[in-house]
Amino acid sequence: MSRPARATVTLIAAAALCTAPAASASAAQDAHRRPPRIVTAWACAWNGTDPRALGALFSPDGTYTDLAVGVTFHGRQDIAGWKARADSLIDSVHVTVRAAHRHGGRITVDAVYAGHLKGAPTPFAVPMTTLLDLDNRGRITSDEDHYSLATVLAQSGLPADWTPPTP
Repeated sequence: MSRPARATVTLIAAAALCTAPAASASAAQDAHRRPPRIVTAWACAWNGTDPRALGALFSPDGTYTDLAVGVTFHGRQDIAGWKARADSLIDSVHVTVRAAHRHGGRITVDAVYAGHLKGAPTPFAVPMTTLLDLDNRGRITSDEDHYSLATVLAQSGLPADWTPPTP
């Protein structure tokens, strides 16, 4: 085999070897991009119609804090009650997970929180970051939702001092 032909074969083999790890790295990245099961279950619970499904994801003494509204709920029943209240105030309440990053027992969720406040002229869709802390069984011990209530109200066409009706 001539020297240029040997060099070509070597370059082709090197290129093949270089692309194989890249494909494997890409597949690993795709697997890494899939959110942890608890995040998928959390989003499904928010997007579903059974408030108990959200509460069931928490440890018995878990907490749920909505920092935009300034409320914290303790225990599965109260957390399910918060979901029921959200469903009664917001049509088509929906969480779309964009990314999730896990570090030990903490997961940071990058999402879009959307819906249509009942009586508001327009729907909203705002960025949200949620911090989930998990126990050793994979149940949520703490949920902190971070989003802008001012942006929700502005997108909804409501005044900044709007408050939801009392049940």
